[in-house]
Parts: sequence; C-alpha cells; structure tokens
Amino acid sequence: MASNFKLKRWQDQVILLLGLWLLVSPWALSYPAGSPQRLNAFVSGLVIAILAAFDLYKTYFWAVAVNLLVGVWVAAAPWVLRLAEQRIAMWNELLVGIAVVVLALWELRTDPELHRHWLGVAA
Repeated sequence: MASNFKLKRWQDQVILLLGLWLLVSPWALSYPAGSPQRLNAFVSGLVIAILAAFDLYKTYFWAVAVNLLVGVWVAAAPWVLRLAEQRIAMWNELLVGIAVVVLALWELRTDPELHRHWLGVAA
C-alpha cells in the first residue's frame, strides 16, 4: 500500500519540492529586497507547498486545481509584474510555473481518485 501511495502521489511530491524551492529562491537567487517578484515568489511558493502537502495527505480536486492556477500565475508573473528584465528570476519562475502546471494537469488526467471527486462535483 505504501508503494502505491508513492507511485500515485509522485506529482504532489515534486510539486511540493517546487513550491519549497520557489519559497526560498528569492534568497538563493538574490532577488532584489522588497521587490514584487520576491514577495510573489515567497507567497506563491508557500501556497504551492501547502496545497501539495495537503494533497499528499488527502486528495482534493480543488487543491490540485488551485495549484494549477498558481502555476499559471507564477509562469506569467514576470511579464504581468513587468519584471522580465531580471533574467534569473524570470527563468526561475517561468520554469517552476510551467513544471507545476504540467504536473498538476498530469495528476488531474491520471489520478482516478481525482476523477471521482470531479464527477462528484459535476453531479
């Protein structure tokens, strides 16, 4: 049963690691102190990590869907916040955001428990 849990939840584990990385990346990559990009990475990383950890405990469609939306935001944030000239931060957020989106979509597509939740919401 434990190995089934690990195989079934690997996307959540990777999303959790990505969220934790995004949370600490402003310090690791020296984002400018007090910048919107630094605050955005910290808050977005915190949300992603908390939702992924929560989803590891019990699967909820809404948690995966919110992480998907936060991933889209993280990938778009450098342009929305007009901070794309900060190349390291831009690439970090773009890659993390895309990875979160891909993993969340993968999980939504392949996790039978999420399909049951989705069908329950639609009914």
